[in-house]
Amino acid sequence: MGVSGPIRVVVAKPGLDGHDRGAKVIARALRDAGMEVVYTGLHQTPEQIVDTAIQEDADGIGLSILSGAHMTLCGKVVQLLKKRDAADITVFCGGIIPDDDIPLLSAMGIEGVFTPGASTRDIVSWVETHLRDTATA
Repeated sequence: MGVSGPIRVVVAKPGLDGHDRGAKVIARALRDAGMEVVYTGLHQTPEQIVDTAIQEDADGIGLSILSGAHMTLCGKVVQLLKKRDAADITVFCGGIIPDDDIPLLSAMGIEGVFTPGASTRDIVSWVETHLRDTATA
């Protein structure tokens, strides 16, 4: 079974966090690796992010959160995906996330968590490995 097309990722900045340099760097790295990337821009609600991911037929959603609201925002995105029968969309996140919160995020359905210092190479590799199955025909 081959890939029907490139991996499709929505990169989003949920909540009131106004710092998007990291999200743009990740979006560019994923794009440069041959993925289709939709960057939603700043101040997106979980509902807007899930709507975009479904409309764009995304394989994954990458959330960039620096505000400290990762538990609430990530949980809401996962919850909405389940509610919309789109739980097959892989959700990963990055930002200022305390180590103690990583297992909690995993338990709520966040597949990957990237903290400061994660290289773009590692993130691209993770996305290619974990989203490849969802992008196959």
